[in-house]
Amino acid sequence: MTPQATALWHTLPADWAAQLSACCARADGVRSDATAVFFRADDVAVPGRQLQRLLDIFTRHKVPLGLAVVPAWLTSPRWNAISRMGASGADLWCWHQHGWQHRNHEPRGKKQEFGPFRPTDALTADLDRGRQRLQSIMGNAFAPIFTPPLNRCSEITLALLQEMGYNAVSRSRGSQPPPPPGFPDHAVDVDLHTDRAPTAAIGWQKLADSLVDGLTRPACGIMIHHQRMNDAAFGFLDKLLETLRRQHRLHMVDLRDLPT
Repeated sequence: MTPQATALWHTLPADWAAQLSACCARADGVRSDATAVFFRADDVAVPGRQLQRLLDIFTRHKVPLGLAVVPAWLTSPRWNAISRMGASGADLWCWHQHGWQHRNHEPRGKKQEFGPFRPTDALTADLDRGRQRLQSIMGNAFAPIFTPPLNRCSEITLALLQEMGYNAVSRSRGSQPPPPPGFPDHAVDVDLHTDRAPTAAIGWQKLADSLVDGLTRPACGIMIHHQRMNDAAFGFLDKLLETLRRQHRLHMVDLRDLPT
């Protein structure tokens, strides 16, 4: 079943574009030096209209996009189709690893694919087979960055990623446990499409607050789930990129160019 757009994207405020500009102004009032802004799209592997629309928006605005690819979902024909879809903006894409199967293994508590319930050898095997699969299909397009499904993973997983030569992990801001010393965590601050706010009004306020908070940091990550986007969500994303690009204090960056 195709994931549905959250309440927010069915009832945006009438003046949402003006409020979006006001969010940037509020952030500028707090911070005067530069903020690096990166975008990350999760659950990638299957070509389709939604993914094409997403790539087209980023290509038009010339903004980099990190695409977290689920290895078990990707095949050579799918990769060939996706590559053709994004060909006109090929230098904008950071294709990296999104777990292995995007499958929960925790018997209780919060869902995780690489959580504390799993033994080290199972974690190692899935990390390795996922990386090997993406490298064999993508070749040099693959970037050794790891986004755990559901934005969480265990302490052992973080240590394994560092041991296995990954350049960074990318999770939600404030995720626990912390990464090992010297291993970067490129945190996302803004969740555009999976927040479960009960009403559109609450969802909009949470989005606006998280955007202001993120844009006052040295780096701000913005997370996308293209399967959950409707026309309103795509329209908002288009305007968001346009608005952010106009801010001299903000720099749209590639995940690969963040400090390591």
